[in-house]
Amino acid sequence: MSTGSSAFTPQPSDDTSATRQFATFSLDRYYFGVEVLMVQEVIRYQDMTRVPLAPGVVQGLINLRGQIVTAVDLRRRLGLPDRAEGVQPMNVVVRTSDGVVSLLVDEIGDVVETAHADFERAPETISGAARELVTGVYKLKDRLLLALDVERSTALDGEERRN
Repeated sequence: MSTGSSAFTPQPSDDTSATRQFATFSLDRYYFGVEVLMVQEVIRYQDMTRVPLAPGVVQGLINLRGQIVTAVDLRRRLGLPDRAEGVQPMNVVVRTSDGVVSLLVDEIGDVVETAHADFERAPETISGAARELVTGVYKLKDRLLLALDVERSTALDGEERRN
């Protein structure tokens, strides 16, 4: 898949009243968002078909009304611990330059509108894989929203293969 940068990175603007809408979700203790325009749909857990020798972040393939979609486990992609045994992820189905991909997340949130003035580049405290996948943060009333780069998050080039 492509490793190009996502199109939703905020551009400098004189209009500090500009807003963006993000579909939000949780992973571990983190609160993420992807631009609503990139989201095709949000669905419950779907049965998956494992793919031999696929990169470790690929949980499997799902059949979405006849369309075969790769399911990427964002916990693994971000280097977070695996989900507890028996806990099923939710699917955030996104459109990328390479097609439709499902991001497996812990919990679905709401659509949140953010102001451009609340955007800051990713802080230095973000490390590991998240450093490459988070374009920045939005300061919300009660927490930080980590803006996820969908294109980089779904890129599989160079990912370690399963045994």
